Amino acid sequence: MDKPWVTIIGLNEDGLAGLSLASRQALEQAEIIFGAPRHLALAGVKGRAWGVPFSVEPVLAERGRRVVVLASGDPFWHGAGGSLLGHLGEGEWVSYPAPSTFALAANRLGWRMEEVICLGLHAAPFARLRPVLARGQRVICLLRDGAAVGELCTYLTAQGFGGSSVHVLEALGGANARVTKGLAQDVSGRFAAPVAVAVDCVGQGMARASGLADDMFAHDGQITKRPVRALTLSALAPRGGEVLWDLGAGSGSVSIEFLLAAPASVAHAVEADATRADRALGNAEGFGLGHRWHLHQGKAIEVIAQLPDPDVVFIGGGANGALVETLWARLPKGARLVMNAVTLESEALLYACHGERGGDLWRFDMAQVAPLGAKHGWQAMRPVVQWSVTR
Repeated sequence: MDKPWVTIIGLNEDGLAGLSLASRQALEQAEIIFGAPRHLALAGVKGRAWGVPFSVEPVLAERGRRVVVLASGDPFWHGAGGSLLGHLGEGEWVSYPAPSTFALAANRLGWRMEEVICLGLHAAPFARLRPVLARGQRVICLLRDGAAVGELCTYLTAQGFGGSSVHVLEALGGANARVTKGLAQDVSGRFAAPVAVAVDCVGQGMARASGLADDMFAHDGQITKRPVRALTLSALAPRGGEVLWDLGAGSGSVSIEFLLAAPASVAHAVEADATRADRALGNAEGFGLGHRWHLHQGKAIEVIAQLPDPDVVFIGGGANGALVETLWARLPKGARLVMNAVTLESEALLYACHGERGGDLWRFDMAQVAPLGAKHGWQAMRPVVQWSVTR
């Protein structure tokens, strides 16, 4: 095409007054305009409202016509631009952004944007907040509607952040803009969309070192215990953008901590036991990682052929010679493999693997203080043997 057929225009509560000359010209020349009813009203134009559920197909069906898509603020910050771009080629589109709600909020409050975490929770669970909540952290959240303000504050309070200062920001950038300030645990009232909540966090966040407390995960006792998990994560060496296989996931604790340490990484967890699989999925979702942690129920040797190539693999239990041989043939060059063993049979397997393929072999012997009559003594944990190797 000689020029773009789709123009994506960011629009705020000030409507046409806040648009650039290029945006106005695109609106005047458009053959068809898409937008939410609120956007169409703000722009004072007739057009086609988005359907429910949201779909880009109606826009794509107009390919070749002069099409305008109205979006809120910056179309490529939790906006329609990102949804459209996956279906458009180079040269088919142009975007004219307006200040995002995040920018409007930061400028209203005097917050440095580079120090603020911005989250789009209008279509995502509040659990996405859990990994970022920390004393002194500032967060701006987009919400789906006014009712979500109270739900968010209830979530913050349940996480121990009820004493956080919150600003409820309604209709920013327009004549009806309103800012309401209070503590998360005290916020009440009716609020209207579009709405965002800015949180100045007061509370104790999660530890950032590897080896979270075992009781942060739901489990039936089959969990890689905290000290061993910390050593295991050190061997797995999480890096951003990687694909992890967690074979025999159990509670999912190892793969969950891997994702917490590795931005933009994804985990594929395989668990044969249905109850444990559901429990592990709940753990992942509780940490706000459900979108990056993918569950596959079944036996590892039967499932791995369906998985994308891994960068790193963890086997916490249930390994045998057949699985190792199948896995070794499947691993791409450079992939890292870490296996833990607690039984004599699985130890023997790791000794053989180390002898044949090299790598590092460790044995961890640990003990924890426990009551011994009226006094205390050391209670030994089961020794753990760990083999790690790069393909």
